[in-house]
Amino acid sequence: MTDSLLIHEDRLFPADKGVRDLARRLYAGVRDLPIISPHGHTDPQWFADDQPFPDPASLLLKPDHYLYRMLYSQGIALERLGIARRDGQPVETDSRKIWRLFADNFYLFRGTPSRLWFDHALSFVFGIHKPLGPDTADDIYDQISDCLARPEFRPRALFERFNIEAIATTESPLDDLAHHDRIQASGWSGKVVTAFRPDPVVDPDFAGFRDNIERLGEITGEDCHNWSGYLNALRNRRAYFIARGATSTDHGHPSAATADLAPAEAADLFAKVLDGDPRPEDAELFRAQMLTEMARMSLDDGLVMQIHPGCLRNHNRDLFEAFGPDRGADIPMRTDYVEALRPLLNRFGNESGLSIILFTLDETAYSRELATLAGHYPILKLGPAWWFFDSPEGMLRYRRAVTETAGFYNTVGFNDDTRAFLSIPARHDVARRIDCRFLAELVSEHRLGESEAAELAHDLAYRFAKQAYRL
Repeated sequence: MTDSLLIHEDRLFPADKGVRDLARRLYAGVRDLPIISPHGHTDPQWFADDQPFPDPASLLLKPDHYLYRMLYSQGIALERLGIARRDGQPVETDSRKIWRLFADNFYLFRGTPSRLWFDHALSFVFGIHKPLGPDTADDIYDQISDCLARPEFRPRALFERFNIEAIATTESPLDDLAHHDRIQASGWSGKVVTAFRPDPVVDPDFAGFRDNIERLGEITGEDCHNWSGYLNALRNRRAYFIARGATSTDHGHPSAATADLAPAEAADLFAKVLDGDPRPEDAELFRAQMLTEMARMSLDDGLVMQIHPGCLRNHNRDLFEAFGPDRGADIPMRTDYVEALRPLLNRFGNESGLSIILFTLDETAYSRELATLAGHYPILKLGPAWWFFDSPEGMLRYRRAVTETAGFYNTVGFNDDTRAFLSIPARHDVARRIDCRFLAELVSEHRLGESEAAELAHDLAYRFAKQAYRL
């Protein structure tokens, strides 16, 4: 085990001294900028209740599937990490025991971004400067526990300390957004907004789809057994979200397929997916049509669309059946964008009032498809290197793959996309360091002036995300 945390002041900067000095200067200009976190999955109840976090394992380990997917890959059962089972069977509840297990296996994270994020949290959030391991587990647990009992470590205080200007959570159309209402009514100045994630009511393969449609009709007063009533119900819920601060929608479809059916054809398809078990091709066509319908609604109400396909979710069937979704078993897939998006782009690709942000988990699409599409269509922007590629090497590959074709100004900066609250400043710090490294390389190669690089560093760290997400 190393005897110090990996928080060197030059971490992630180039080894070449001249380029490193350039990166340092650029980073110094952006390191303290406010954080815009426009796409994430933190729990709004944290900020509504503002209660102390319960214990180190519940705060740092349990929300972070990056951590327990690695532990699971090494044969550590999720029950031993305290992850609740669907069937109610017992799991480990002793937080200190869970923490010790995590510490015993922390060496597994060597070379991963999780290590960078975790060391950053220990040092900058808790003032701990010794690495986690078997010999330090109890001392670090006790130090974190002592901190969590203090008012300055409650959610709102940390939000302010992290210099978060705005953060977006993500909710289903069926959510009443009560936590967001309580935040708004509290008088607290922190900006926590929601994002509209319609997957439960637009994806026929989503668990409980037909029950979800029934519930959608109940809460909107619309007849969701017919196509027009269903679309009106979705418009109703979008307006409800907008009234509570939403500026974006979020679509996690398996593919980027879009369709542009005539209204009668769309109505027939809706009846087919609602009445019984649809064929896979019907479910895919319905999802495709709904992306186009969501684009049409965004043109009307101004919500920015985020489309992030290309993930085979819950790949591990046994794990899904035992623990449910979002347990670290989502796997990237090959993804087509050029043909898949063409129906939507033929209909709306040149509209000045529509904005669509594209993400991918298929890196092979970066330069071949995504950069060229975003470098042409006015409605398209590229989301950052994301999820499995939210990493130093992933970010560098992304910048090198897309910049020459899409430029910087068809990208949207960075988002952290996390449930792990304490990793947010760490993730943004990594992104700022990598962008400054990339910009320093361009300056050193005489492809960019240093003043231009300084302006771009600010844009990438702050302005692009704020502008793209209308925050």
